Amino acid sequence: MFKVAILIWVMLGTVLAGSAVTALLTVQGPVGSPMKDLPLAALVGFIVAMPLSYLVAAKISRNGRGRVA
Repeated sequence: MFKVAILIWVMLGTVLAGSAVTALLTVQGPVGSPMKDLPLAALVGFIVAMPLSYLVAAKISRNGRGRVA
């Protein structure tokens, strides 16, 4: 399950980091200088993807049990 979680984390982390960066660049609110916050937004996206990827891998593992190939 750990290998599946790593693969999902790589894909989901890229999506969430890209979404966070896009949201940061499009929102013109309280952000003073979005160029300084870009790495932080990407890092937050990757960190948020960690527990989500574990949950998705657990569901995949749970649904895959009992099936015979």
